[in-house]
This record gives sequence, structure tokens and C-alpha cells, in this order.
Amino acid sequence: MTPNGFAYLVLIAWPFISLALFRTQPVGRALIASILIAYLFLPPGPTGFDLPLIPDLDKETIPSLTAFAICFFMYGRKMRFLPGPTPAKILVALFVFSPIATAMTNGEGVTFGNFYIQGLGIKDGLSMVASKMAALMPFILAMNFLNRETDQRDILIALVIAGLAYSLPMLLEVRLSPQLNTWIYGFFQHSFGQMMREGGFRPIVFLYHGLWVAFFCFTSIVAALTLYRSEKRHNKPALKYLIAGLYLFVVLVLCKSLGSLLYAIFLTPLLLFFSPRTQFRVATLITIVALLYPVLKGNQIIPERALIEQAYEINPSRAASLNFRLIHEAILLERASMKPILGWGSFGRPLIHSSDGQILTIPDGRWVITIGALGWVGYVAEFGLLAFPILLILFKGRQYPTLYRSSLTSGLSLIVAVNMFDMLPNATLTPLTWLMAGSLLGYMQAPFVRQRQTIAAQTA
Repeated sequence: MTPNGFAYLVLIAWPFISLALFRTQPVGRALIASILIAYLFLPPGPTGFDLPLIPDLDKETIPSLTAFAICFFMYGRKMRFLPGPTPAKILVALFVFSPIATAMTNGEGVTFGNFYIQGLGIKDGLSMVASKMAALMPFILAMNFLNRETDQRDILIALVIAGLAYSLPMLLEVRLSPQLNTWIYGFFQHSFGQMMREGGFRPIVFLYHGLWVAFFCFTSIVAALTLYRSEKRHNKPALKYLIAGLYLFVVLVLCKSLGSLLYAIFLTPLLLFFSPRTQFRVATLITIVALLYPVLKGNQIIPERALIEQAYEINPSRAASLNFRLIHEAILLERASMKPILGWGSFGRPLIHSSDGQILTIPDGRWVITIGALGWVGYVAEFGLLAFPILLILFKGRQYPTLYRSSLTSGLSLIVAVNMFDMLPNATLTPLTWLMAGSLLGYMQAPFVRQRQTIAAQTA
């Protein structure tokens, strides 16, 4: 099945909806709503418009480009297009422009028996640069317009409201089977068999896979519990957030996703009973593990056999799935090692194919997809940008101890850190990930910007 006309009409109409949001809401809230609503409700791939040299216009790029254009037109003179810290500037430059070097080092074709994949040229490099620029726009916008603690509160509230609203179609699909995307947009976006689990269904709604839906439900739970803790500390009505978190926990169980459920079980006591400082430390630890995983994997330090055995005790089918992922990770990492610095580029070149063109390797984790396509340079740039705000808190927390006191910031940091960790088995990098990471970086930059302004005023 292919997308119907309504699916394309919704994509075309989104810039006008986004403009209405920015005209009726403060810029920060409009930005959150425009990215979040689009991610949850616009039709997923393959719905989109494929134009030359620019990234596919789809449910991710259209909202990002629209929001950036509106903000640039309204606030262009006040916007910062690069982060303040020099390491972050370097990471942005590598993230955006390293695909040109990747294309220039992949001019040769690749053959698998009788199957041939073309080489890359400058046109392909520029196309990848455009895609990277579009992907980074929520990060840059959040750095500019969501850099206060009140903005972080708005993000968390939006996640809770969206989670509660999305739970209704999720529960509908749990009961009736995942059909909403087919009913409304005319096609099913993934393998229907993968939405069947434990004698029932897991919801997919308008996202890419049931795993994405479950992870979003997890982020809503973290947001609810973070707000409960924050409001309670400030003697404000907080019970509604605890009730929302408990309700969403039940919904998450019905999603039948073990990974997201384990994340929620692990973080719930941390969010309810431990200090923001401890939460920051856990977020830092998770971030470091996510960053180092490819190195540990490449040096065969990960106890894979023990992990599979432990998974088998929980559920044999989950253990088989984990074993499948680990085997394909090893094959793809071995192929990536043939072009370790800048990767193989696009057009399926990082994958293994049969002689008739059939794909023999399935890349699930975002990390192995990134290393295969853009090498270690691309991996360091992408994961480094996401990790940078959290690591910056670690290095600058002593100088600005108030950073350790905000449960809102620590809760948002945990979401980003766990999202990075989830990108090891899955490819759950979304515009929401970039939005939250950009908000954290903007918040971290604020004390340094104020300090530089004070020094400049004193020396003027």
C-alpha cells in the first residue's frame, strides 16, 4: 500500500499550522508544539517529497525547516547559529560538513557478485550536508529559545500532555490491532508481524515502529515523575503528575517493549527518591557507557553471551532477537572497519548484499548505522553533540553549583542520556532528541554568556 492523498495534503498543510502556532503562542511553546505534534501525528515514511540536492521533505524535515524559517524571519538578529563552547562548534562543523569528505573518499563503486552500487560524488556529499543541517535545526532552535529552566518545564509538561493524549490511540491499537495509520493515511509503515507480541498487539500509531511508541511513552513517564518531584519541592500541587506517571506506566506495560519498560523501572525510584545531583551522575554514567559502547564492542569487551543467557531466562524470543542484533552488529562493524574514519556513505554501501541485491544485514542500532555511513568522525560528531550538554554539567557543576539543584534539568538529562543508550539497540534518534539536547546546551551556556556580558560591561 502507498500513502493516500490525505497523507500528502497533511504534509503540505503543516507549514501553515506551524505558522499559526508561532503567531498565537510564545516562541518557546510554539517551537515545542510544532516539533512534538508533527513527530507524533504526521504520516511517517515513505510519505514525503523527494527533491534533488535537498533532504526528503517528510514528517521530520518539514516541521524543522518550517520552524527554522519562521524563527529566522522573526528573530534572526537575536539567534546564535553555533554553540558557544569551542568543542561544540567543532562537533557541529564535523556533523554538518564531514559528509563531503565521506563522498570524496567513496568515488568508487561497490560490487557484490553481479550487484553494483554506484560511487559517490560532490552532489551526494552536498545532499548529505543538507540532510544534516535539517536534522540539526531543532537543536539550534532549542539552544536559542528553550534555554531557561521555565522552558525545560514547558518541554516536560508538553511531553506529559502529549503522552496522555497519545495513550488513547495507543490503547485503541492494543485492543483492535495497529490500524490507525492504514485507516487515516492509507498504508502500514512497517512489518505487521513485528507489532504482534505475547498473544496481542503493540501500538505503532503514526510512528516508525512499536519500539518508538514505547520509548515515547517512557519519556512521558520520566517527564511526569520529574514534574511531580519538582512541584512537590516547591510546595505546588503535584499529585496530578504522579497519577499521570502511574497511568502511563500501565500503558507502557501494554506496549510490550521490554527495553523501555526496564528503563522506566530503573529510573522511577531514581526520580522519586534521589537528589538531582545523583540523577546527574547517573545520566553522566549512562552517557559515557553509550559513547564507549562501539569501542567496547570492537574490542570484544561486551559480555554478549552472558547478556543473551540472562535474556533467555526472561523470554526466549527476546533472547533470540538480541542474539540476532548482536550478530548483525558484528558483521556491520567489520565492514565499517574497512573505511573506519569517514565511512561508506549512502545508497546502502555500508551493508552486505547478495549477488542479486538482497540486503543480508539488518542495522538496528543508530550507532552502527552512523559508523557504517560516516565513520568514526560522523559517530563522534553525532553522539558527541548529544552528550556534550550532559558532560558539560559534569565539568562546570562545581563552578556553578546551582546546576545540580534543578530536578527539571536532571530529569531532561536522564531522558537524553537514556535515549543515547537506546540508540545502541535501536535507531530512536528523533527531532525530539535534538530538541531536548539543544535545550540542555542552551541552558548550560546561559551562565557563561551572562558572565562574559558582565565582564564586558565592567571593562567597557
